[in-house]
Amino acid sequence: MSQQSLGRAAVFLAGSIVGGLALAFVIVFLRPELLRAPQPQAVAAPAAEAPPAVVTPAAAGVVSYADAVARAAPAVANIYSERVVKERLPPATLGELFGGVMPRYRQRIEQTLGSGVVVDDAGHIVTNHHVIDNAERVSVQLADGRQAEARVVGRDPDTDLAVLYVDLAAMPVMPLGRSDQLRVGDVVLAIGNPVGLTQSVTQGIVSGTGRGQLGVATFENFIQTDAPINFGNSGGALVNSNGELVGINTAVLAKSLGVEGIGFAIPVNLVRGVMQEILDHGRVIRGSIGVGLAEVDDAQAQRLGLPRAGVVITNVFQGSPAAEAGLQAGDIVLTIAGHAVRGQQDALTRIAASKPGELLDVAVVRRDGDRTIQVKVTERRTS
Repeated sequence: MSQQSLGRAAVFLAGSIVGGLALAFVIVFLRPELLRAPQPQAVAAPAAEAPPAVVTPAAAGVVSYADAVARAAPAVANIYSERVVKERLPPATLGELFGGVMPRYRQRIEQTLGSGVVVDDAGHIVTNHHVIDNAERVSVQLADGRQAEARVVGRDPDTDLAVLYVDLAAMPVMPLGRSDQLRVGDVVLAIGNPVGLTQSVTQGIVSGTGRGQLGVATFENFIQTDAPINFGNSGGALVNSNGELVGINTAVLAKSLGVEGIGFAIPVNLVRGVMQEILDHGRVIRGSIGVGLAEVDDAQAQRLGLPRAGVVITNVFQGSPAAEAGLQAGDIVLTIAGHAVRGQQDALTRIAASKPGELLDVAVVRRDGDRTIQVKVTERRTS
């Protein structure tokens, strides 16, 4: 092909391209929608692949103890007590340091805070004895805000319980449950007035029952719980999930011991008996024979030369019924009134349940054999 022919072909090709572009510009100008990308058609998802329905809390059955709290909380009161405390002042002179000046003392009013539970419509409130111990003045504030002076009807240091009376009308009453039906794992709520706050509720479970030998009281049969019990909760209510009283919150193991979540409450079945005794007699009447008791395990029995483990009489008080009957320190108690003794607390409880004047058969074992000794019960005296 000649050079002239190639030139004509190039001119033709360029003209065609320019013409095509011009035509395309005109078409786009007149029909701009032709530039939009085609939209894919929606395809319905199969029924099996549909997202799961959202379950609302109501449909899921939310666990709440609001009804139990509403039933029990109005009957939990604040207990304020005032006692006179005598304290020694620090030495002010060198002479006092070396005994040349009499020590100085001052008295001040100490205020303590606790909780209590309204247990009947007559105005009686149960609390801990240590909440009102040595108090010059005790006052009560109900959950509805009403306040009144309280009168101490009676106290029982042996169980750390006390009963107060308040003269107020239409007081809310706590429904009483059954502590002997509690099971480890049951949900419980502690209601009280901790650290000066208004009424608070904490939740936990029953961690154990029949706890004793804590040094809190003479007769111990505590409910153990992990529901937090703080300062000011003493004397407050431990309730079940129905809002019924099952215990009186009393103590917590010190955090300084490296433990958490171990609190103790007095079972309501024990509270019933103590309260009725106080209302009937102004005190709790218990039996005593005048002995000290201690647990002895197998290793201790062998080391002490005792014939078997059990509950041992550690001392016999001079002039007591036990001394007059011939019981001796070192005797191992087998049965009391025909019932096998299961431990120190069980032995104390069985003696205490005897009536003053009653003759009590105490079976013991000594190095020279077994014997049963009859002891006349006297009334137990408390400080």
